[in-house]
Amino acid sequence: MADIRTNAEIAAKWARVTPQRTADYERGVTQPRKDWAAATGASNQAWKDGVQSAVAADRFAKGVRAAGTSKWQEGAVNKGVPRWGPGVQIGESAYATGFQPYRDAIERVTLPPRFARRDPRNLLRVNAVVDALIKTKTAQSSG
Repeated sequence: MADIRTNAEIAAKWARVTPQRTADYERGVTQPRKDWAAATGASNQAWKDGVQSAVAADRFAKGVRAAGTSKWQEGAVNKGVPRWGPGVQIGESAYATGFQPYRDAIERVTLPPRFARRDPRNLLRVNAVVDALIKTKTAQSSG
């Protein structure tokens, strides 16, 4: 039998020591051994293979069942809520840049006339916007 500490001891040490490694985390991000985009792009086939393997084994659904709603809620409330506001503020510029093409596409749409309330022809207005957004997304995806 291998001599190993209890799971509780291992988890307690991880929780105690890892938060002190913030500088190591930052250094790893700002000074990676390999360029992130190049290495990640080169792993595209491995990613595809892994996803297909996960699909074949139904791992997504199994993971959802194993975690359950309460684990998701606990993580979302305890980790997500405190990070939500600061994360949104940090992402403002990226959001503006990413949304700009869609905002511009919406602005260029010539909407069909508005009809009486509940008139099904009003959906043509929605379709015009949806079509413009799809065209914009498709153009970005192929570019």
